[in-house]
Amino acid sequence: GCIGEDTYGQMIMDNLKENHINTNYIVTVPDTTTGTAHITLAEGDNSIIVIAGANAKVDQSVVDNAWSAIEQADLVMVQNEIPIPTIEYIVRRCHEANVKVLLNPAPAADLNSEWLELATYITPNEHELSALYPNQSTRDTLLANENKIIVTLGSKGVGYADNGEIHTVSGFKVEPVDTTGAGDTFNGAFASAIVNGKSLADALHYGNAAAALSIQRLGAQGGMPTKDEVAAFLAKS
Repeated sequence: GCIGEDTYGQMIMDNLKENHINTNYIVTVPDTTTGTAHITLAEGDNSIIVIAGANAKVDQSVVDNAWSAIEQADLVMVQNEIPIPTIEYIVRRCHEANVKVLLNPAPAADLNSEWLELATYITPNEHELSALYPNQSTRDTLLANENKIIVTLGSKGVGYADNGEIHTVSGFKVEPVDTTGAGDTFNGAFASAIVNGKSLADALHYGNAAAALSIQRLGAQGGMPTKDEVAAFLAKS
């Protein structure tokens, strides 16, 4: 990823290091601001204005610089807040190297179906799904992409298709405080569960639990639960 030479960039680096995340491949871009998101809350839901800043500078050279680490990954997760050509480049290179890719197509964008097919998992919400496949029903899209497209359905949970049938993994009933970051939390937790050997259904259940915990607290990163908190929540549920 990329950050700018500013206070926000330093805050991001400090937070990543505090959470024991490798920052070796983060590029500091001179004369550029760090990407920010401005969030307005209303009745538990959110509206977000994104200023891309250094995120718009994540290009093929940034990927190439980190490739030695990327090619060893169990799974690579990308979403639409870096340039679309860079996402395509990542998906294609990972496919060639037999590295699994989880694409969270948020915010919604018109993506090329040719390279979209190369992703292992695609996790849109209903709005993003209709942007990707505008002339198909949700049911038809899921059935044509079994165990690949996972559509998040808000409080209803998530839907996917397997063996010619639509399956729904139910969400958890909780009182939302702030839904910001719920999708990010779901994707991160689902990815973690998949690479640790859980079945698709169990991994989706785990992702739902993490997302349910996240919306009960303020903030995107601030609301994300730890592994132990998710385990405790599932034990009680």
